[in-house]
Amino acid sequence: MRQFAALVLNLDQTTSLNRKIDLLARFFAEAPPGDRVWTIALFTGRRPRRQINARLFREVVLAETGIPEWLFGECYAQVGDLAETAALLLPPSSQTSDDTLTRWIERIQNSGKASEEEKQNFLRQSWAQLDRDQRFVFNKLITGGFRLGISQKIILRALAQTLEQPAEQLAHRLMGDWNPQEFRWDDLVRPKAADQDSRPYPFCLAYPLEKDPRSCPPGDLHEWTCEWKWDGIRAQLIQRSQQTYLWSRGEELVTPQFPELLPPASHLPDGTVLDGEILPWQGKATNPLTFQDLQKRLNRKKPGAATVRSTPVIFMAYDLLEHNGQDVRGKPFCERRRILETLFAKNLPESPLRLSPLVHQKSWSRLAQERSRSRTIGAEGFMLKKNDSPYSVGRKKGLWWKWKVDPLTADAVLVYAQRGHGRRSGQFTDYTFAVWDGDQLVPFAKAYSGLTNKEIQEADRWIKKHTKEKFGPVRTVEPKLVFEIGFEGIYPSKRHKSGLAVRFPRILRWRQDKLPGDADSLETLRTLLAQASPK
Repeated sequence: MRQFAALVLNLDQTTSLNRKIDLLARFFAEAPPGDRVWTIALFTGRRPRRQINARLFREVVLAETGIPEWLFGECYAQVGDLAETAALLLPPSSQTSDDTLTRWIERIQNSGKASEEEKQNFLRQSWAQLDRDQRFVFNKLITGGFRLGISQKIILRALAQTLEQPAEQLAHRLMGDWNPQEFRWDDLVRPKAADQDSRPYPFCLAYPLEKDPRSCPPGDLHEWTCEWKWDGIRAQLIQRSQQTYLWSRGEELVTPQFPELLPPASHLPDGTVLDGEILPWQGKATNPLTFQDLQKRLNRKKPGAATVRSTPVIFMAYDLLEHNGQDVRGKPFCERRRILETLFAKNLPESPLRLSPLVHQKSWSRLAQERSRSRTIGAEGFMLKKNDSPYSVGRKKGLWWKWKVDPLTADAVLVYAQRGHGRRSGQFTDYTFAVWDGDQLVPFAKAYSGLTNKEIQEADRWIKKHTKEKFGPVRTVEPKLVFEIGFEGIYPSKRHKSGLAVRFPRILRWRQDKLPGDADSLETLRTLLAQASPK
């Protein structure tokens, strides 16, 4: 645990990419094999489940520190993280543990079956054996909140440096829903062929096209392939060894959630991997249903027949990663597309497996005109793919671009504010915005991104001076500040007071030129809903 805690501290204290890679590479070379695997798991989001709830954890911290609850609350508000607050407040220990990270995780997982009194004793005994840095890591693990801003790309570069193997191969071996309790370091170094059957490939991602290609074109239009960008769940459909697997981009195996995709997938040639989008789609309809409709199918391990009938889905394929058991990601996109079209040549129009249609235009201007009707067909804009581009790991600038339509916007009034977390824990950075319904302000969106650091500081000072009420961590503020809010979609919602829900809200700009009365109304949002709904 001492070695891992030092790694976490050193990674947090540096902004140098090369330094982070060197720290990780050294750890992977020196740490016990089990700790190496758990480190990869933790840094790629595979953290253990929470074993002790926040209430019990907080009670033991208060008992051990002897500080009043109100003071703990103020400390927590400033730090913004329960585990870190506890690590800072607990009295120092004269001991430090030499047990491995793996051993400590085993103890933490075993504590989940203990009684409440046993959990309290486990916390006290563990803190007595750990120094402050180790306690911080222990607290994050036992409360289920371990997160560290280390990208998978950094992990892969460090592993490639340690193992002297290509990062792309290692990325593939680490894909899928592997269990760090069963996965071995040797499985990464020398994987078994049988373990690869269900494993997806790392996804190729696109950069957003910030400027109109008519004013800053990425090149000759004939060098690019254009497709609609759909608003669904990015996924890979795998047909290997006469078995079908469906993986989401979040590396979740979702095969049982979409049973209607399995029969047509079973007719694909063995050794086929498709990249595409799961979309809600009714039969021979021209356009997909909304993402809100798709949400009815999510997080259901085995949907009932009525659910499948009311909200059927399709798999819209737009790339080929494996053909006849051969990895074809290195081939040019135009060649992969030709093979894909051959696979779908005899496909029926109403099949749940469909080929993403291409968009053909003679100029960027005409393509821009076509893009303007994206929302009317349930799309988000265009995907632009270089004809000679390979299917790379992650984002490679200049190969794939997502040319999305401009966001929907509304001017809204700030009504609630809450402190941020982590590095923003001392400032109010989480905001709730409202629009007018007659003479009343009705909340309709929450947002926490879009402002510059200078604007965040200015807004934080204003919020502290203009607070009307406090409800725990939330403050009601005087309704005086107006912001322009952007969002990707808008849908009816029975869960929200406004009757509406927005998708991916963020702050576009602080409208210091507007008064609260100038903000938009609920009626304006309903008009946006009518205009944005697929026809």
